[in-house]
Amino acid sequence: MLRYTVALLLLITANAHAERPNIVLIMADDMGYEALSVNGSESCKSPNLDKLAAGGVRFTNCFAQPLCTPSRAKLMTGQYNVRNYVRFGLLDRGQTTFAHQLKEAGYSTCIAGKWQLGKQKDSPQHFGFEESCLWQHTRSGRSKANGKTYDRRFVNPHLEFNGVEKDFTNGEYAPQICTDFVCKFIEENKEGPFCVYYPMILTHCPFDPTPDSSDWDPKRLGSTTYKGDLNDPQRHFRDMVAWADKAVGQIVAQLEESGVRDNTLLIFTGDNGTDKPIVTPWNGRKVVGGKGTMTDEGTRVPLIVSWPNGLRNPGRIEDDLVEFVDMLPTVCEATGAKLPEGHPEDGVSLLPVLKDEGTREKEFVYIWYRGQVIVRNKQYSLLAKKDGSNARLTRYKGQFDGEKLTNTNLTPEERSIKKHFQATLARLAETRLTGVSEEIRAGVIKAEQKQAKKDAKK
Repeated sequence: MLRYTVALLLLITANAHAERPNIVLIMADDMGYEALSVNGSESCKSPNLDKLAAGGVRFTNCFAQPLCTPSRAKLMTGQYNVRNYVRFGLLDRGQTTFAHQLKEAGYSTCIAGKWQLGKQKDSPQHFGFEESCLWQHTRSGRSKANGKTYDRRFVNPHLEFNGVEKDFTNGEYAPQICTDFVCKFIEENKEGPFCVYYPMILTHCPFDPTPDSSDWDPKRLGSTTYKGDLNDPQRHFRDMVAWADKAVGQIVAQLEESGVRDNTLLIFTGDNGTDKPIVTPWNGRKVVGGKGTMTDEGTRVPLIVSWPNGLRNPGRIEDDLVEFVDMLPTVCEATGAKLPEGHPEDGVSLLPVLKDEGTREKEFVYIWYRGQVIVRNKQYSLLAKKDGSNARLTRYKGQFDGEKLTNTNLTPEERSIKKHFQATLARLAETRLTGVSEEIRAGVIKAEQKQAKKDAKK
């Protein structure tokens, strides 16, 4: 009898294990909403992502931070930057990430792509990722030769594998190496469950050829200028979008080959708006990249979710408000993992939308960045300084179509909206650095005060 009881328990455990979805979270670098053909781009082509959208859910109101590190910290920890953002290029080591939570729930975890969150050799593992293949982890990702500095993020890259540095010099392409690493991890962990986080190196500048470009040169060591020294950023950006899309296609093909496609929740987004040199023909107009700015062009990003076994009524287009704090509660709810202890619950899970059931209460998006704050909904945004001063309302008719309003032309309803947004701003301003230790808080406040004095002298 005991034998049958044990067997039954093992069977129940195995079935519960099999029902938990694998997670593949892909985040392109510097790819705004307008860069995908499914979102209206008339110059960039993204057939694999278009296909994912056709069989999944495509969101039209997803917002990131204006720059990469703030977005990464927000996505990984599920907290507003006002609570725990310390400085560029660093994630406070006291933070808990979605990888920690999934690992604790029995998931195998890996990360590939761009790191830029701390140079300690164990940084990825410290934040919950068991395996890592990264650019700009323990070093800058650049090298010097013949009196010049070369960016080594694309051709012949400098990478780190689990903190061990490796230099490539035989025409290798870093995005391909990272994609292959992800695919290998999927195959080796197909018995699952597993979590892959792929913060892509593409489509960040320098705007350089890909292996599919007509001017690809496997002997190059990379660009000697930040934006790219081949002087064709528009064409190369299109090629880079196409290659990022191709990488997504390779990962989907691997999921299918490994027999785990149907039970994998795949999320694709971008970490901020497209870079400023890029001008994209979009839905009959031109969208100028706004990376680094508190604008639609700087914060509106693509979001496509695919999950054959989990989605209902695929092919939908949803206008729900989404921001990066929503990712952690989404993957935790989907997998059954717990939220971090004491988590402020800034985000709202997307599961009700994905399953097309129930309601999801998301009233606003909150973006805290470099002394400025945005509180917004689908139709209005309030941009102000972090102390609430210089608050100004913008009315949106659609994507990239905002009209800045003055106090004199606000309707009574708009005055009420502005007042409500200001109250939200004031409430969240009180949470500054509440998510870090007292020691870290003191250091950050001291640095911010020092910077404020410098700015005052300018």
